[in-house]
Amino acid sequence: MSDLSSDTILSALAPANIRAIAPYQGGKPISELAREMGLNEADIVKLASNENPLGMSPKAQMAIEDAIDDIARYPDGNSFVLRDAVSHKYGVTPSQIVFGNGSNDILELAARAFLSAGDEVIYSQHAFAVYPLVTQAVGATGMVVPAIDFGHDLPGFLGAMTPKTKLIFVANPNNPTGTLIPKAILKDFLRQVPKNILVVLDEAYDEYLSATDKSEAIGWLSEFENLIISRTFSKAYGLAGLRVGFGLMHASLADLMNRVRQPFNVNNLAQIAATVSLQDDDFVARSYAANQAGMAQITQGLTQLGLSYIPSFGNFVSFKVTNAGAVNQALLKHGVIVRPVANYEMPDYLRVSIGLFSENARFLDVLEKILKS
Repeated sequence: MSDLSSDTILSALAPANIRAIAPYQGGKPISELAREMGLNEADIVKLASNENPLGMSPKAQMAIEDAIDDIARYPDGNSFVLRDAVSHKYGVTPSQIVFGNGSNDILELAARAFLSAGDEVIYSQHAFAVYPLVTQAVGATGMVVPAIDFGHDLPGFLGAMTPKTKLIFVANPNNPTGTLIPKAILKDFLRQVPKNILVVLDEAYDEYLSATDKSEAIGWLSEFENLIISRTFSKAYGLAGLRVGFGLMHASLADLMNRVRQPFNVNNLAQIAATVSLQDDDFVARSYAANQAGMAQITQGLTQLGLSYIPSFGNFVSFKVTNAGAVNQALLKHGVIVRPVANYEMPDYLRVSIGLFSENARFLDVLEKILKS
């Protein structure tokens, strides 16, 4: 009889690349903290997951309520109505669009469609944790380029390319650092990437950019046929719980990604809410304004506390604090959830999402008490 434990035997059934994956850890849910600390859920402030503190568009909520009676029906596997809305909004053909169960799904579909064991994928240090996860899951090899001032070193990306390089992930703005690559520099980089290497440009936070900084990459798709742009409805549109994102790219790439996409990966209510949200420019404008005001409130508060932070173009900010792990635990005990980022090789930092004025004030007040204790 074997001396191996059942766990060891069962684990061996998975390939080595799967066994080596460290599962993604999302922000701590309010209900979980309430159970752990014996707190009232209503007294907890969650500023850990870059969610929209305004919630969703009221128009989208009404549309969901009107559609709830059809929940027993399977969703449209091709997302026809939402596809038409995205096509008109961004000036692309319907065949250039791939829909996902959140933009994470778009990143995974790109990996599944185009990567094999032995391929290499380039991404930055301190970049979104999903990039190495989807790379490892398909047996490809991640090549991490050291960051410069917490941002992408694009010349370093070019230097890291080898004959095995198949795909590059670029986050703009980047999560969790909030850094932004200027448009001219990004476009020059794309011109230097060989056409047989795909570039996945993750623009999850584009709606939080000013008019001056807002991406122009969709207009570059005709010039760069190896470009895939990922967007989401989870951030400024406030639909994180419904999970809907989309990718824009050359139609031939979209066709290949749709071959590995699950047939009903975007549910009925998500499609309806996303379609309505996409047309509610007033809500997006209010979300942008609230984020600008909240960002100023938090960064000014951090400065007053003598804490440095990474200037951010997203709806969050990472700040440096002595004994970050202990400070995070103290915040949790006071019912304030932020995000530790030690797994991003930033052990001295915590990331706080921009919330409502009262939530931001609560965070700053509790943080001040902790630092003075």
